[in-house]
Amino acid sequence: MKFRLTLLVCFFSLIGFAQEDSDYKKEQFVSETDTLNYRILFPKDFSETEKYPVVLVLHGAGERGDDNKSQLVHGGDLFLKDSVREQFPAIVIFPQAPKDDYWAKVEVNRDIKPFEFDFKNKVESTSSLQMVMELMDEMAQKSFVDSDRFYVGGLSMGGMGTFEIIFKKPEMFAAAFAICGGANTEIAAEYPENFNIWIFHGEQDDVVLPKYSKAMARAINHHGGNAKLSLYPEDNHNSWDSAFSEPYLLKWLFSHSQNQKK
Repeated sequence: MKFRLTLLVCFFSLIGFAQEDSDYKKEQFVSETDTLNYRILFPKDFSETEKYPVVLVLHGAGERGDDNKSQLVHGGDLFLKDSVREQFPAIVIFPQAPKDDYWAKVEVNRDIKPFEFDFKNKVESTSSLQMVMELMDEMAQKSFVDSDRFYVGGLSMGGMGTFEIIFKKPEMFAAAFAICGGANTEIAAEYPENFNIWIFHGEQDDVVLPKYSKAMARAINHHGGNAKLSLYPEDNHNSWDSAFSEPYLLKWLFSHSQNQKK
């Protein structure tokens, strides 16, 4: 009886997950010969006569692939919560990078741990990040999009991509969050003045050292930005669990607008 009950619980849990997962519509963005898989979540009671903010979320290296699903593993459920959808109606986009590409332009030495990173953010973007930027440009032209309220965030590889896309598209985003990422600190000089970004990292991270986030926070603030830094003393690389549980993350994110800078 207990075994049967367990199976039923698992069965209905899977049904619930499938239903929630289907709220994120599967889409593809095509540019010349390249294709970018992405999932998009529209607000409840979406109307093309309204204007909505856009949240871009960049996944980590472990979620790369071509299933157009794995990128939702971390953070996807946050935006499905009824309370979030009611309080913060927004268009949420989770693109997926293929296995052989990266969001940020960086050389990674995986032969040692923690990994070593040589950031090349100032050179041409990876094809995946370039596709994301083109997708964002297309979204900005939609009549139902509030172009003053574009937000970007990501974890690990996606945190690195977040730092880079702000450098590449400095006028697009009103605010950002970066979890356990890093970048070439020189790019912070090109960030918009007073740019708001919340940076998270686990102090025990032995994959991407917390020094990378600390250095970016210092550099951004040095160049006139507004970087918040939250460090989790007990967290390893999976600090995204703590970051996505921050009770004020979304309230803070959605409070910012390009209108504040005008």
